[in-house]
Amino acid sequence: QVQLVESGGGQVQAGGSLRLSCAASGRTFSPYAMGWFRQAPGKEREFVATIRWSSNSTRYEESVKGRFTISRDNAKNTLYLQMNSLKPEDTAVYYCAADQTSTSTLQTSRWTYDYWGQGTQVTVSS
Repeated sequence: QVQLVESGGGQVQAGGSLRLSCAASGRTFSPYAMGWFRQAPGKEREFVATIRWSSNSTRYEESVKGRFTISRDNAKNTLYLQMNSLKPEDTAVYYCAADQTSTSTLQTSRWTYDYWGQGTQVTVSS
């Protein structure tokens, strides 16, 4: 069993920055990849970014490219999302997720991910 706990959300003005963290625990934690998703009120949960656990391969949703950076610290079993130049449309609950089963391609579909955190709220005011 894997547990994921996000932290670092909050309220910030447009143009500001936040850094989200996701601490993973479990007896044998070795995912293929980990990702960040977000869900705004009344909208579907959408992909934000993903990173392979064993390399620096990453994928980003188009609207966050150049503003968000995903990274991980394998020794700490922790995933990060550095968010800069935040916009009001980035307001959402942000979730981290672990993909334990893929083998060759970074996935952007939420249905691919096996474990989820409880989410952390990010609010960007204009």
